[in-house]
Amino acid sequence: MLEGVAARPRAAAASIGAALGARRRLRIGLVCALVALPLLGGGWMWLRHSSFVAVEHVRISGARGASAGAIDQALAEAARRQSTLDAQPAALRAAVARFPEVAAIHVSTSFPHAMRIAVVERTAVAALLVGGSRIAVGTDGVALGPSAPAASLPTVADDVAPASGDRARNPLVLEALAVLGAAPAGIGKLASRAYFSPRGLTVAMRNGLLVYFGDATRPHAKWLALAGVLADPSSAGAVYVDVRSPERAAAGFAPGTGPHEAEGSEGAGETQIGRGETTVSALAAGLAAATPEGRAHSGAGATEEAPEEGSKETAPGSSTGATNEEAGGEEAGREGTQPGG
Repeated sequence: MLEGVAARPRAAAASIGAALGARRRLRIGLVCALVALPLLGGGWMWLRHSSFVAVEHVRISGARGASAGAIDQALAEAARRQSTLDAQPAALRAAVARFPEVAAIHVSTSFPHAMRIAVVERTAVAALLVGGSRIAVGTDGVALGPSAPAASLPTVADDVAPASGDRARNPLVLEALAVLGAAPAGIGKLASRAYFSPRGLTVAMRNGLLVYFGDATRPHAKWLALAGVLADPSSAGAVYVDVRSPERAAAGFAPGTGPHEAEGSEGAGETQIGRGETTVSALAAGLAAATPEGRAHSGAGATEEAPEEGSKETAPGSSTGATNEEAGGEEAGREGTQPGG
């Protein structure tokens, strides 16, 4: 009994001693960590900026056109001031900020000395027509500068010419650019101009066919709807295609030339056509068969559409709301202050 009572103080003393020892070891560990962390942090900072990981090999892709060499050089110089452990995309973007054709860059590194930079270029989709000058612009409305060719691009009229690298501000112009930018590859060059008519946003193709988009919503679906209509043989000779509702796209014909008139019924000049093969090749073939060459082959003899005689069109770029009086077949052919002229 007495031995058990005597053992209790000894056990308590041992427990207290163990606790004090653990606390002492924890304190020593914390002190060591506080000393080591600055040393390790300083070593890491030194390493990530040292010559051991400096960028020496730079591979750049994606830059094309007249400024490609200057873009590559600017990126390479900026990259060689960095390391593979401390890549700085913001500094690379700043190095090419003076080139409006650069929309974005993507950077990756390979330890210890390699960096890869992919340049995403801004594609010219239209020429902004301001007065007598043409300014190549991208889908987002950014002006690409004098080095970007604009002569072969579809036109959109505006009142204000943005400086190189600046963005057009007119919301109607931006709608037109969004639609032109959504055109399937190889088809955009077949467009002549985009403007606003009584049926909304309208794209005039180079062969005279008019395409009524209405607005910039669902542009991809509308281009595919156009392809589907033109893939149908019965659309040959159409003077316009209405894709404002892609699911109910319709082809319009000059009086006496549409499928209804050919059958002897009372046609209204517009026919909803089942969608055919919605491919770029189908769209190109359909455009080739449409006005005016397609009508010549089909013997229809019509040359222009007259959907709304005496109607007015408002230029997207006109802040004053000026309009152009156009009657009958002149809707597709007039130039001057009309958007896209």
